[in-house]
Amino acid sequence: MTVDVFAPWEDPTEKPLIQFKGVTKRYGSFTAIDNLTQDIYTREFFALLGPSGCGKTTMMRMLAGFETPTEGQILIAGQDMAAVPPNERAVNMMFQSYALFPHLSIWDNIAFGLRRMKMPKAQIEERVEEMLRLTRMTQFARRKPHQVSGGQRQRVALARSLARAPKLLLLDEPLGALDKKLREETQFELMDIQEKTGTTFVIVTHDQEEAMTVASRVAVMDHGKIIQVATPPKIYEEPNSVYVADFIGDVNIIEGAAHKTSEDGYDIHWAEGQEPIHAKTTTVLSEGQKAFVALRPEKISIGEEKPEGAVNAVKGKIIDIGYLGNISTYHVELPGGVMVKAQATNTRRLSRRNFTWEDEVWLSWTLTAASVLER
Repeated sequence: MTVDVFAPWEDPTEKPLIQFKGVTKRYGSFTAIDNLTQDIYTREFFALLGPSGCGKTTMMRMLAGFETPTEGQILIAGQDMAAVPPNERAVNMMFQSYALFPHLSIWDNIAFGLRRMKMPKAQIEERVEEMLRLTRMTQFARRKPHQVSGGQRQRVALARSLARAPKLLLLDEPLGALDKKLREETQFELMDIQEKTGTTFVIVTHDQEEAMTVASRVAVMDHGKIIQVATPPKIYEEPNSVYVADFIGDVNIIEGAAHKTSEDGYDIHWAEGQEPIHAKTTTVLSEGQKAFVALRPEKISIGEEKPEGAVNAVKGKIIDIGYLGNISTYHVELPGGVMVKAQATNTRRLSRRNFTWEDEVWLSWTLTAASVLER
C-alpha cells in the first residue's frame, strides 16, 4: 500500500492559497520585510521561525490585515488583499494571550464570533458543540476560563478561532505560555486538530523544536528575508547556510579550505598537521575556497580506540560532559583548540559512564554525515 505524501509545493499544477509577491514593509527607514516572495498551500501547517525582530510577526500581521505592505502584493485564494479589511478576510488569528473573555463561559467564548456573524441559533449550538468535541472540552463548557488549566484555555482559544471555519488560521506563539511538557503534548493536539479540520495553519514561533514538530514546512527567517523554506527533515539534514544549520538544533561548525577529490567529494583542510575532513556535497566549490563543515553531534561516534576503516577520525580530549537522561553530550577539544560536541545515547539504566573528564577519545563520522556549506 502506498501512502500519499502531502507535498503540494512540489506539484506545479497546485494553486497556492497564500501568495506573497515581492512584499516589502518599511517603518520609516527600517525595513521589516525585504522584497519577500513565498507561496503557502491549502491544508499546510506552515511555520515562520526566527529570532526576535526577523520579520515573522510582521508577515503574519500583514496576512491578517493589521498591517499594509509598503510594496508588493498579498493574495489569498487568488484575491489581492490590498483593499480587504481584516474583518472581511477568511482569516482568523489566535494570540499568545488567548484573549478569552473572563466573564463568559467557555461555551459562550466559542459562540461569541458566531453571534457577531448573526448565525442562526440552532447552527451556533451545533457549531459550538462540534468545536467542544474537537478540542475535548465538552465537559468544561459551562466553566469560566479561570476555572480551567492553561492548556485547556489554549484549546478554548483554538476552538473559538476555528468556529467561524476560516480558510486560514494564524497562530502567534500559541504555546508560549505553557510549560515544556504541556507544550509538547499540545503540539500533537494542534497537529491532530489541523488535520481533522483541513484548515491552513500559519504559526509564528522562535521555538525551533515546536516548528520542527508541527510544521509541514518551515521558513527560517532573518532580517526580513526567508533564508530557507523546506520540510523539517530537509531543513535539519540539508541546511543551505551556516545560519540555518546553527539556528536549527545543535551543530558543530568547522571552517576550512576545500579541495576537490572526486565529482562530489571534497577534502576540507581545517587544521595544520591534521588529516582533512573527507565529505560529499552537491555544492560546487572552487579550489581552496573557504568552506564550512556542519556536523550534528548525534552523527559523531565516540570511542577509546581509532575505529578501523573510519573515513573521518580525529583524536581529542574531553573537557566537559552534560548528562541529559536519554543522552550524554561530550565537549571534546580537538587539535588547534577546536571544540566539538559529540552525543551518545544512554541505552542502559545506571550504566557506568564510559568516559570522564580529561579522557582522550577518538571521534569518527561517515563521509555523508556532515553538510558542506559555502556561507
